[in-house]
Amino acid sequence: MFSVLRGRVCVCVLCSLIGMLLAWLLLLQSPPETLAQGKGPVSFINDVAPILKENCFACHDSKKRKGKFEITSYANFRKGGSKEDPVVPGKPNESILIHLLTEKGAGRMPPKEAGDALPKEKIDRISRWIAEGATLDTGIDGKADLMRELRVRWKPPQPPMAYDRPVNINALIFTPDSKRLVVGGYHELTVWDYAAGKLLQRIFTRSERAYDMAFLPDGKLVVAGGRPGQEGNVRVYNINPASPKMVDGVAILDGVNDKNVLIAELADTDDTIYCVDVSPDGKKLASGGCDRLVRVWDISGGIDKAKLEQSIENHADWVFGVMFSPDGTKLVTGSRDKTAKVWDLATKESVLTFPDHQSPVYDVAITKDGVTGMSIGDDKNIRYFHATDNAKQLGKQMRASGGHGKAVLKMAYRNDPKNPLLATASADSTVRLWNPASGAALKTLTGPTDWVYAVALSPDGALVAGGTYNGEVRVWKTGDGMLVKAFNASPGYVAPKTTPTKK
Repeated sequence: MFSVLRGRVCVCVLCSLIGMLLAWLLLLQSPPETLAQGKGPVSFINDVAPILKENCFACHDSKKRKGKFEITSYANFRKGGSKEDPVVPGKPNESILIHLLTEKGAGRMPPKEAGDALPKEKIDRISRWIAEGATLDTGIDGKADLMRELRVRWKPPQPPMAYDRPVNINALIFTPDSKRLVVGGYHELTVWDYAAGKLLQRIFTRSERAYDMAFLPDGKLVVAGGRPGQEGNVRVYNINPASPKMVDGVAILDGVNDKNVLIAELADTDDTIYCVDVSPDGKKLASGGCDRLVRVWDISGGIDKAKLEQSIENHADWVFGVMFSPDGTKLVTGSRDKTAKVWDLATKESVLTFPDHQSPVYDVAITKDGVTGMSIGDDKNIRYFHATDNAKQLGKQMRASGGHGKAVLKMAYRNDPKNPLLATASADSTVRLWNPASGAALKTLTGPTDWVYAVALSPDGALVAGGTYNGEVRVWKTGDGMLVKAFNASPGYVAPKTTPTKK
């Protein structure tokens, strides 16, 4: 417990000295923030909780509970951990929390290995809240999950009309008619006439990033994404509403508040959702993300009547890839835990674990016949494994295809038995095409100047698109590898002109 000096009034001959001494004592007893001018009372949920979330949640959530201290709710925060209540209402200088935040030695929180000390203005804000009584805002349950309460109150920024820097692309997808390309951006989705490189639509979203997308049979778009370390979600959009607002020839859609655009919200988690897939018959939807869970919904009655069927915790780390088997009875998944797995939805049991990557697995797929699983990862390889037990080789590797110079980050698979095609995107700045039946390399598509994070095949199989960290989109023909169009998918962005160096 951090103790404060308690003054005692003594009889002294020199009155001026008494005055100086009393002033000095008052300064010591008053927390720094009480001396500052504040504008209105400090709110726990609006002012203090965001500071705790940004600097303390990582070590004091419900799983780590460092020092047995959990701050997932106001009630848990006030319980303390191995020590008592961390705050003394009305007395910041007697509060353990302030002592730990201002500690100069090894006991400082956040710890030095986690980063810099909390800025003075933030400590002052917490001090002032304690001085004002350390109360919880009216109308909030003390047991309520703070992450969720903060999410509810957070308002997404509106993307700039014109970007001054490129936006990295983590996901893209061709529309079902193969005529347009939907690209994930910063708090928005953009829709392009890729042949002309022309922006057609901007759909503002709550999610900072879109990480995966899939179309439903009725043309609605399912998007997995979120804000890293803040929230994750699966949302469904109508990207073709009637009479959209037009600005300079571009349709502007509000995917945050307009219920004609935002059709459904299926998941709301504490961290990013990275992958999503729709079963071939359109009756089920699955997602995976940072919470290690694979969620499966029954959407046979319509997306507005979606029912969560299963929450599968089959991986030990983040889930990056998910895909339904052709008959919709199984799921193949890939994870940062260095494995690919197959899950039986009917029996709710794991069918196999494929560990041969020995490094994070970033995406997965399964062939049309359901016999062969495919996975990619940090080891630069595409690996093929037995997904059925017909040959008594369940989960065993069939072959591996190499060629990428760096990690393989994403893949797109066209389930056409007559003309199967696999496309991969890599940190080596290339997109490659493969014959998934034989594992043979078909084409290497070059031109991107940064890591290729996203790849998509058009539904008709004629085109492949790649999206990069620096906002580039390139579309090629799969037949001959010819470039159809290259453009930057950051609305309004103008790349700086480079001056050639003189030799």
